[in-house]
Amino acid sequence: MNTVTENIVEISNLAFSYPTREIFKNVNVAIPRGQVTGIMGGSGSGKSTLLRLIGGQLQPARGTCKVMGQDVHKLGHDELYELRRKIGMQFQQNGLFTDMSVFDNLAFPMREKTDLPESVIEDLVLLKLNAVGLRGAAQLMPSELSGGMTRRVGLARAIALDPALIMYDEPFAGLDPISCNVVGNLIRKLNDALGVTSIVVSYDATEALKIVDYVYFIADGVIAAEGATADVKVSDDPFVHQFIRGRPDGPVPFHYPADNYAADLNVGGVASRVA
Repeated sequence: MNTVTENIVEISNLAFSYPTREIFKNVNVAIPRGQVTGIMGGSGSGKSTLLRLIGGQLQPARGTCKVMGQDVHKLGHDELYELRRKIGMQFQQNGLFTDMSVFDNLAFPMREKTDLPESVIEDLVLLKLNAVGLRGAAQLMPSELSGGMTRRVGLARAIALDPALIMYDEPFAGLDPISCNVVGNLIRKLNDALGVTSIVVSYDATEALKIVDYVYFIADGVIAAEGATADVKVSDDPFVHQFIRGRPDGPVPFHYPADNYAADLNVGGVASRVA
């Protein structure tokens, strides 16, 4: 297989740690062109960190991360920013400019990164907003939007510069069931209509598995499981079974590591230590 052609992202033997915590021990991920790939795992498992490594915001301790055939962490400043222009990002907290209208939020990257005349930018902004069903909200301010509308504006801005790769960081977080369904359908439809590649980071198995083609599960610094969506849904792998069904007990423990509970209740245990 010509991996430069077939895989838009290739992560090999990746290791990364924050000063007080190891995040990735040895991670290998391949993101095929044209597909929607899910990155799933519990809170704190490193899902968002993986996106920052792909975007070159963080430097790995070991391993490589190639995007569109380029080793991200070997690129110079100008080369890295040129690559980032080909990547769209929907942030977990939406990242809209609060003092700009919806229209100006979308127009901002076009004005900053292109030499397009304002008349063309206006047409493009309305085109992107129409794609997410919010052309009529162009002059609203972010504070006037619902949570679902805000997420859709963020999605529209992610596709503003027609990227080859779009990354979504927890696109379903904090949304009601209807908004989750709307956003999920938009991610899938935009991916297929625009011919782009999408990475969806989420802990919401119910919503994510509706739209992704392939999914990686992260736990304990490694890829705990992976597979096509249809296979994952019927998997008997203990970790996958626990995660997608939300079971409290399984490979991911309910209790944070601690000393023997009975010992803590004895003299010299928690009570005496607090006293």
